[in-house]
Amino acid sequence: MLEVRKICKSYGKKQVLHDLSFAIQSGEVYGLLGPNGAGKTTMISILCGLIAADRGLVTMNGQKPSVSTRSLIGVAPQDNIFYKSLTCEENLRFFGQLYGLNNQACQKQAHYCLELVGLSDRAQSIAETLSGGMQRRLSMALALVHQPQLVVLDEPTTGLDIEARYEVWELIRKLSSQDTAILLTTHMLEEAERLCQRIGIIKKGNLLAEGSLDELRKYIPAQEIAIICTPTENLAIARAIELGFDYRHYGRDLAFWLPRAMELKEILECFEGIKIDSIMRQPVRLENIYVEVTQNITSFPVNN
Repeated sequence: MLEVRKICKSYGKKQVLHDLSFAIQSGEVYGLLGPNGAGKTTMISILCGLIAADRGLVTMNGQKPSVSTRSLIGVAPQDNIFYKSLTCEENLRFFGQLYGLNNQACQKQAHYCLELVGLSDRAQSIAETLSGGMQRRLSMALALVHQPQLVVLDEPTTGLDIEARYEVWELIRKLSSQDTAILLTTHMLEEAERLCQRIGIIKKGNLLAEGSLDELRKYIPAQEIAIICTPTENLAIARAIELGFDYRHYGRDLAFWLPRAMELKEILECFEGIKIDSIMRQPVRLENIYVEVTQNITSFPVNN
């Protein structure tokens, strides 16, 4: 559906994207993750035709970017894009007209999109009177009014409370089930973990890792991670090294990579003689992989 192939972009002497390649299939939620300044916004701008790449190729259904392919993409930027003084329906009708829909099509799509995002009962509500979660769903509806094949969601749940966040997640799942391709950028790793079929992690314009969560987990040599709280960290680390366990500090947490699943009793036996205040077992999570990649601790092979 979408193919990005060896995209390069520089601003003056600063190279922002370096041979960036990835693809998204219909119905797939693809997470593009990376720290601030990684090049995500530049890549989105190239996809939308707002700026041109220096080198490389972007195709939508095999077509190079043009006026006609722009209608295949819908974008919900991080900041809501509606007119606050208009009603929900008026916003949708206005944006529909911008995409060239006639009055009848605008009316039909406005009703459909409001129903899709769960705002049918707020069609005549002024946009600025909506709750934060409703405003976010309206912004997503505006990105869908022209029935795009690819929807770009830039930080869709930033600033939302947990209930509103779940509502947006459910909407993303619904869109995916209807064969809409979705490019999702987010700093919420749990969000990417729950929603994305595949994930690409970029830093300084380079794609450092890509794959499903299960595929990415294979690059960390652990079946589980044990988070241990101890007043004698140095002793615990020395013991772990003797046992062949890798260790990491995740903030204040001391984590040991376990080569196989181990019961708590067995873990305690490994650290016998060392005071342990608490132990928590957890699977290898996206946040662990993300730290490895973005801090250049582990080398991840990527097929470009």
